Amino acid sequence: MQAWRVHRNGEPGEVMRLEETGRPKPGEGQVLLRVRAANVNFPDALLCRGHYQVTPPLPFTPGVELCGETEDGRRVIATPALPYGGFAEYAVADEAAVLPAPDSLDDAEAAALHIGYQTGWFGLHRRADLQEGETLLVHAASGGVGSAAVQLGKAAGARVIGVVGGPEKAAVAREIGCDLVIDRHADDIVAAVKDATGGRGADVVYDPVGGDAYGKSAKCVAFEGRIVVVGFASGTIPSPALNHALVKNYSIVGLHWGLYNQRDPRAVLRCHETLTGLAAKGLIRPLVSDRVPFENAAGAVQRVADGTTTGRLVVLPGGVGA
Repeated sequence: MQAWRVHRNGEPGEVMRLEETGRPKPGEGQVLLRVRAANVNFPDALLCRGHYQVTPPLPFTPGVELCGETEDGRRVIATPALPYGGFAEYAVADEAAVLPAPDSLDDAEAAALHIGYQTGWFGLHRRADLQEGETLLVHAASGGVGSAAVQLGKAAGARVIGVVGGPEKAAVAREIGCDLVIDRHADDIVAAVKDATGGRGADVVYDPVGGDAYGKSAKCVAFEGRIVVVGFASGTIPSPALNHALVKNYSIVGLHWGLYNQRDPRAVLRCHETLTGLAAKGLIRPLVSDRVPFENAAGAVQRVADGTTTGRLVVLPGGVGA
């Protein structure tokens, strides 16, 4: 089979190599999957760089999320078991990590449903307890993670304010349902949020960016608001001033979705059932901006690493339609 493999750490466009290799052999409690579509995530770039919390042995195949087919013909979504990731014709996954693909989504959309939407659902509902009528502020709202949070926020009945970088991304954020879009290159985020909320601020902030975005969030979060820390796509990990959280009476909560796989897998299954129902009703649908030919996978991961994309890029193995 063909697979993209990383033999040394570095930028994805430089270290991912397309190679001919043998099919992976599943271990005990694992299954072999024929990959139908593999979604590109920012962690794939971090894996290539050697900066992710998981460091698979070299060489490895990146690709942490896929839609695939089992040997008995079931269409599923899964998080592959590294080092046999999704940017290959075949991948391996733990049986417990395999879930039925929603019938309402095609392969590319299904491949993009899992991590981003599970993270969004747990972050907004389990960690932040988002309520109908509240104001949700989403950073990087036109990206893969942010767009999922926007859709889930709207499905929950929240008013959603999206922060983006540039007019093209602003247009995408409006299309996916943001009630207000703030261009961080042209607008004052703090002033715009306070103006839109009558001075109250955002009840929930969803932050996959970190860095300066977090600092702005702390200045415009509401009384008893919740800032959900999802990631640090900016490359800068902020150091919150806890005295500020005390004085303004807001909460800072972290969300590492992978821990639910380890500690509460039944909650992951229940969340998947909820997401499947929302997709069937048309309330959520992954924003797939580009269906990438298999031979261009390294470039797709590099584009996500560079932060130049909107929505999701999904890699399609050779000969596989979606």
